[in-house]
Amino acid sequence: MEWTIIGLNFLYAALGVVLMFISYKIFDKLSPKIDFEDELKKGNIAVAIFIAALFIAIALIIGGALN
Repeated sequence: MEWTIIGLNFLYAALGVVLMFISYKIFDKLSPKIDFEDELKKGNIAVAIFIAALFIAIALIIGGALN
């Protein structure tokens, strides 16, 4: 088993999570009228689906860029 490959996979996974968090925060700053956290606490399913779709799109973009 190649430990360098396993280590690189963990590094890419961590980098992907960090980039996803940063991109979510940027999107949150670009839409100041919507408080996503407050809407999620209220149980707004539409906002939850939107954020999930945003995470999937960002993950596909980051995954393609890291590949």
